[in-house]
Amino acid sequence: MTTAMMTMTTAAAMTTTEPVRRRRWWSSIRVRIVVGYVVLVAAALAISILVTHQVLVGRLERDIDRALAQEVEELRSLATGTDPSTGEPFGADAAAIFDTFLRRNVPATNESFFTFVDGERFLSSFEAPAEAWSDPTLIELWGATTRPVQQTVRADAGEIRYLAVPLSVGDTTNGVFVVAHFPEADRDEILVVVRVLTIAGFVVLVASALFAWTLAGRVLRPVRELTATAQRISDTELTERIDVDGHDELAELGATFNAMVDRLEEGFEQQRRFLDDVAHELRTPITIVQGHVDLLGDDPAERAASIATIDDELDRMNRYVNDLLLLAKADSGEYLRFAPVDLGELAVTVDERVRLLGDRTWRLDEAPDPGSVAVLGDRARLLQAILNLATNACQHTQPGDEIGIGVRADGDTVRLWVRDTGPGLEPEVIDQLFTRRFRGAASRAERSDGMGIGLSIVDAIARGHGGRAAADNEPSGGARFTIELPIDLPPEELP
Repeated sequence: MTTAMMTMTTAAAMTTTEPVRRRRWWSSIRVRIVVGYVVLVAAALAISILVTHQVLVGRLERDIDRALAQEVEELRSLATGTDPSTGEPFGADAAAIFDTFLRRNVPATNESFFTFVDGERFLSSFEAPAEAWSDPTLIELWGATTRPVQQTVRADAGEIRYLAVPLSVGDTTNGVFVVAHFPEADRDEILVVVRVLTIAGFVVLVASALFAWTLAGRVLRPVRELTATAQRISDTELTERIDVDGHDELAELGATFNAMVDRLEEGFEQQRRFLDDVAHELRTPITIVQGHVDLLGDDPAERAASIATIDDELDRMNRYVNDLLLLAKADSGEYLRFAPVDLGELAVTVDERVRLLGDRTWRLDEAPDPGSVAVLGDRARLLQAILNLATNACQHTQPGDEIGIGVRADGDTVRLWVRDTGPGLEPEVIDQLFTRRFRGAASRAERSDGMGIGLSIVDAIARGHGGRAAADNEPSGGARFTIELPIDLPPEELP
């Protein structure tokens, strides 16, 4: 007992004096959640912007190629037709074809037409970039075209994506038609779109980070409350609990924490109660033993009397400690060993043993036949409970009084009772009889050396079996104590 008390005290001291590890701000779960969320959103935005840019650039190139091919097809369609000014087919008159095409067709935005006749510059579309029309390299390249060519070049006018097709009669090239697109302006528009998306994404990222910070704070609030509650809990203050709201995992964590603290509080309460019981019950016999030891003289008669008294007190302390240990085990629920118990055989055993308790008229009121009724329980503890009740009845009756013992199975319930024809119970104390260390006036008068836990042991054994203990006065006089137990085992499963 002393070792257990020292261990508990040391553990409590370690719990209350152990320093709390300081948490760095960047190791906070809230910070890590927000940082992870921001990184994820930023990556998603970056990938979205990059994919958008690539899609827009790819669509622009496809649109340019489609537009170039369309202009060439329109020129070819015109070349196979008739000259509106003469009504005759164009034939090999490249100049007339180009002149008619440029008067009828307007290039698209950032698009221009260039024509060559016999290798020389002829006409260009309205607002065609002068830098391209005067660039000798381009002029030489386009004027010498003998087969369709589509490519992209860099020149003074910037990047040019063009399609050049010759107009030929037989093996002779009479003219060259060039449709050119200047994509830099279109790419600048794409960059503007990407820039707008980037700014909007940054704004969304900041707003999302603020929202994530707030949401993470709300989500982790139960964890902070749990931490604060755990810090307020000590070995002497276990009443703190967390307010549990909702049905999510954090609510389950709070409920689990509260249940754990309930168990801790119950365990500490059991320890305090046990120590209180020990201090209360052993104080008197220890004082008596100490007094007799101090007064132990040389006279053999006095010494023998003192030693007898000391032995008696030591025996009483041993009984007290055993009873208190039983109650402590009953509080923890680890003192029962369940097995099938034959109630008929138990009644026969009780009837044999109670007759040695005192000079009383003992009766076996009722009992089932051995092998007919069984319960799932601890036979030794049930026997102890009935013997405690019988001892209690013997202490409150006189020689010649009747004490009856019985066992009866009623449906799903078994009743074990002990009755007597003594003075009965004081009505005002019936509800307190099974309270630990409670002793009524009659009990104190009858037996001054008791400590009032015999009925508490009976109640603990009954509750450990899922039943209850009760007490009342008999209509004809005397007291009746009853233990009610559930039947959990059919007779055919008897050992």
